[in-house]
Amino acid sequence: MKYMLLIYSDETAWTEGEMEDCYAKSVQLTQALNSNGQYLGASPLQSVAKATSVRIRDSKRLVTDGPFAETREQLGGYFLIDATNLDEAIAIAERIPTVHKGTVEIRPILELSGLPSEK
Repeated sequence: MKYMLLIYSDETAWTEGEMEDCYAKSVQLTQALNSNGQYLGASPLQSVAKATSVRIRDSKRLVTDGPFAETREQLGGYFLIDATNLDEAIAIAERIPTVHKGTVEIRPILELSGLPSEK
């Protein structure tokens, strides 16, 4: 089953050195997942200062700077994995370095028919 692991943390809680270490450990994790056939994708996101949100209300487009919601923790990246079950997804989530300062939300992927196949 495919799972999206959404990584949330407070952007201001990390020093530059901690972020570099986190990125290096995340790359190591992706390599390990890839060797197990579980890696489907991963990427950090740029700061919420670079976010843009789009809404349609009353048939009118509203574009605003910033994230969808103002929260203490922001969405900072993701892993897309293939895991046998939720327990295996949890075991992978606890290996993501940001879990020590933030939260990893695990969401099963809802697979829809008719979507383009992966390249």
